[in-house]
Amino acid sequence: MKALDGIKILDFTHVQSGPTCTQLLAWFGADVIKVERPGVGDATRKQLVDVPGADSLYFTMLNHNKRSIELNSKNETGKEVLTRMIEECDVLVENFAPGALDRMGFGWERIQEINPRIIMASIKGFGPGEYEDCKVYENIAQCAGGSASTTGFRDGPPLVTGAQIGDSGTGLHLCLGIVTALFQREKSGRGQKVTSAMQDSVLNLARVKLRDQQRLASGPLDEYSQYGEGIPFGDATPRAGNDSGGGQPGRILKCKGWEQDPNAYTYFIMQAAVWDKVCDVIGEPDWKTAEGYAKPPERLDKLNQIFDRIEQWTMTKSKFEVMDICNPVNIPVGPILSMKEISEDQGLFATGTLVNVPHPERGEYISVGCPVKLSDSSVEVERSPLLGEHTREVLEEVLGYSGDELDRVIASGAVGEVS
Repeated sequence: MKALDGIKILDFTHVQSGPTCTQLLAWFGADVIKVERPGVGDATRKQLVDVPGADSLYFTMLNHNKRSIELNSKNETGKEVLTRMIEECDVLVENFAPGALDRMGFGWERIQEINPRIIMASIKGFGPGEYEDCKVYENIAQCAGGSASTTGFRDGPPLVTGAQIGDSGTGLHLCLGIVTALFQREKSGRGQKVTSAMQDSVLNLARVKLRDQQRLASGPLDEYSQYGEGIPFGDATPRAGNDSGGGQPGRILKCKGWEQDPNAYTYFIMQAAVWDKVCDVIGEPDWKTAEGYAKPPERLDKLNQIFDRIEQWTMTKSKFEVMDICNPVNIPVGPILSMKEISEDQGLFATGTLVNVPHPERGEYISVGCPVKLSDSSVEVERSPLLGEHTREVLEEVLGYSGDELDRVIASGAVGEVS
């Protein structure tokens, strides 16, 4: 038995944020029925195509374990089919532009009228307010949510991160909201609206920077390199390069081979509890008791000097040798792993974090598996659906169409070309 067995999801999502959410629900066992435009489908099917004639990795890696039905919701028969789907499903998930469902004639009031138990989950760029009707994409969300202004080096421009915290991050938040609403429905018997704004989700993930914004009122942020360099702070949380955000000084440092390998680096945290071990490892035992070095507050104005000395040591070791030396003595370090190194890590395949997925059009590819592991609900990652692959199956098995009624729906053109 899977955790969400028996739950039916009406998936009106596209691109990344919504599909991230519904893919997680599918991995947990929900029957996710992806509704796509006849003959066109999710726009990402044909974006960043690397294998001619096949769905792109952009699409396949976000739509595992789902079924696809083609449906023209503007067609009268299409509206009939959609109404029946709303009646049968537990959750409707959408990330349309604001007002799109209302224009289709299926706003929240109408949906609730059709099925009072359904949960309608929506992703929008901004919450209610001045910008609620604006279009938002990944990098815009990172900027509006406070991440970009606090990412990068102090003397450089704001930077967005490679992690898709706006799109995929919001999908994760919405998934939690849906599961919570399903749990509440067990007690109340009622459905409800669940919303997650991309700006809100990014801000939630950047909360430590909001913490630092408020700390500025009490004085400088002394764990930032800026403090030790004697550079005054402004009135907003600054960019802090690769400083640690947790109060323990940390930096990304060069390792052996950095001149040729752009990822020959390690992250090194100078945790107060293991200061003596750090001194021993780098060959500076006198620093353990030296005036101005022995206690954490005394070291704050010397962070650049100390990390320069640590880097002299890390540059004589590979990033993996740094791990082998530091981990046994509890010094927190971590290698900067490239996507190539990650994709070749057999340990990640062993845990299901990475999976090889066969596909009838593009052949086998590597994808990320379910990042949440449940001991009583295992996940088998299945390939993404071809466009409209399950249209007849859904019409018959989920919606109960058969005989002449099924023929009528297929002949209407509302569900594309059904084989």
